[in-house]
Amino acid sequence: MKKVGILGGVGWASTVDYYRAIAQGAGQYFAERGYGSPLPIPPMTIESVTQSKTRSLRGVAGDEESWAAFDAVFRDALLTLEHAGCDFGIIASNTPHMRLHAIRQGVSMPILSIFDAAAEATAATEATQALVLGTTVTMQASNYADRLAKAQINANAPLPDAEIAEMQNMIDTDFYGGATETARARLVAYCNKHAKPGTAILLACTELPLAFPDNLDDAVFEADGHLFVNPSAAHVAAALKEALGA
Repeated sequence: MKKVGILGGVGWASTVDYYRAIAQGAGQYFAERGYGSPLPIPPMTIESVTQSKTRSLRGVAGDEESWAAFDAVFRDALLTLEHAGCDFGIIASNTPHMRLHAIRQGVSMPILSIFDAAAEATAATEATQALVLGTTVTMQASNYADRLAKAQINANAPLPDAEIAEMQNMIDTDFYGGATETARARLVAYCNKHAKPGTAILLACTELPLAFPDNLDDAVFEADGHLFVNPSAAHVAAALKEALGA
């Protein structure tokens, strides 16, 4: 098995879920092939960055220089994982993927993109329209839209600043450290407001799927009248495939 490097901490609750999902997914894989307990799981190393620090280092859209310090924190973390002998890395967060082109510079080990995993999962739904939800950085960037377009899927144009700010506030208050009791209702109300029928809704912040505990390992699921894509679950599936050679 290949050794997995998980860059986490943004935030910690989703990092925990990435580790759980990889371990349980590997266990299921080997159980189905007749292995006995204890079931094998891939070797893993987690390098956890500090969310309050990385949030303060966010740059300005369109100004590459303003992101230099942000990029450096994540690049250094990936290099730490590389030096720990990891065969490939995954970043357990959507937001830094918007900077992956810069973060991965100087890193030799492969980094699995959450964009690719999410686009493949969305394409499997046969939906032609998508609504991308996430942090301010994610919702203002075109990364998801550009990758989805390659799969013949039209993503929404950026929502108004006030609507993006509302989603960021929801993430900061209802999803920090897990999902609150009101998180799901608030998220669904937001989807009811912005998603047209037949739209695939990408939960493109690794905390957002925590509102649906019964579907944490489902790359695609239906709930509360909506079709959801869970990029985190799709990302984990890609990591398992790489680690197990499946």
